[in-house]
Amino acid sequence: MAREINLVPDIKNDMIKAIKLRNLIFFISLIIGIASISVTAIVAAIAGGQQLALDSKKNTIDALSNKLNSYSDLEEFLTIKDQLGDINTLTKNKTVLSRTFNILSALIPTGADTIKISELSVNLSGDAPTFTFDAQANAGQAPFIDYNVLDAFKKSMQFMRYDYGTYVDKNGNNIPAYCIIETSDDGSFFNDGDKGLYALWTINAEGCNPSATTQSSTDDSESSTDSNTSTDANSSTSSDSATSKSTTDYETEDYNNQTVVRIWRTPQFSDWYKEKPTEGQPYMDLNGQISGVQHFVSACITYKGDASSNSANPKWTETNDSCLLVPAGEEGISIYDSSNGRNEGGELVLRFSAKLTLTPEVLRFKNSHMLALAPSGRRNVTDSFVQIQSMFGERAADCAEGDAACANAQTNSKEDERSQDG
Repeated sequence: MAREINLVPDIKNDMIKAIKLRNLIFFISLIIGIASISVTAIVAAIAGGQQLALDSKKNTIDALSNKLNSYSDLEEFLTIKDQLGDINTLTKNKTVLSRTFNILSALIPTGADTIKISELSVNLSGDAPTFTFDAQANAGQAPFIDYNVLDAFKKSMQFMRYDYGTYVDKNGNNIPAYCIIETSDDGSFFNDGDKGLYALWTINAEGCNPSATTQSSTDDSESSTDSNTSTDANSSTSSDSATSKSTTDYETEDYNNQTVVRIWRTPQFSDWYKEKPTEGQPYMDLNGQISGVQHFVSACITYKGDASSNSANPKWTETNDSCLLVPAGEEGISIYDSSNGRNEGGELVLRFSAKLTLTPEVLRFKNSHMLALAPSGRRNVTDSFVQIQSMFGERAADCAEGDAACANAQTNSKEDERSQDG
């Protein structure tokens, strides 16, 4: 039986293992070193390239900066640029002074008891606009000096409201303000008897039909998806078709050679209210939400229906608690410096001076389709021309010396009436 004899000492085996381990470690270290050198070289190349790119960009920026600074009109250009950037802010805060007289037409009584303004000062600076005016109150019957007229005028301020908002088509899309005609040639608001106020929508004018624009964009998108070779003529045909289709959804009429659609500002409760919505028909629920018909969306007024007693014909209420034309209390209106006088017709009148503070929102340009709401009804406060002559008159003269009827005229006031009754 053969036997093997190991003549290599154990120490020799340990040495051989140690040499193999050393060689392995050296090889791994060599690989790691080469990799590190490669990574370092790559990083150095990238950093060098980036530095070169930055230097190049810096040189370009410096050159452009020098060129820009060399322009003689640079300061004016930057000023114009800043102003253009402020257009939205300026527009948002812009006030419409032309609404002044229209607001006064709602504030000043013109019935049997009249007030005529002889001097008016408008101040738009500060937090709120103010009207300061001299006026004369005339009861319209003897005795013409009547403090009740002035008292009623002052107390009516707490009932003054305003309203504004947007007009929308039957799909709820906002109609641009320039597409709406709200007043006739004489400046009066369109009013259809018992049905209330309405406006005219120039539906065929450029950019005035939001539904047609949306439909046209959809048609163009679908056409582009089907074929990438559409021509301008095809696009025009698609747009005209969309406009025609959208226009036929409305009942149009002619006004001053324009095709217009009547759009209601006053809700048509009896025509629009239904217990359940009907496809393609105007609909208004008991919470005042309207759909399926072109209408006015008010920012101030809310409508509520009560069908508890008659489900087919609810009782409707109109609420406007937030949009006060004149702030409540003494800060809204103050009357001072009253005295007797005679007007241009020689009639006895009560002269007075007043300061009236308005809510700033009523003169804001951004608030479109503004209306002043007097206690007796709605008055137009748009920028259209209105007849305002009847609100103004010549200043009443002081009582002449020896005019006992004027100087000693008995005034008629609620306090006097109560005293006489007592």
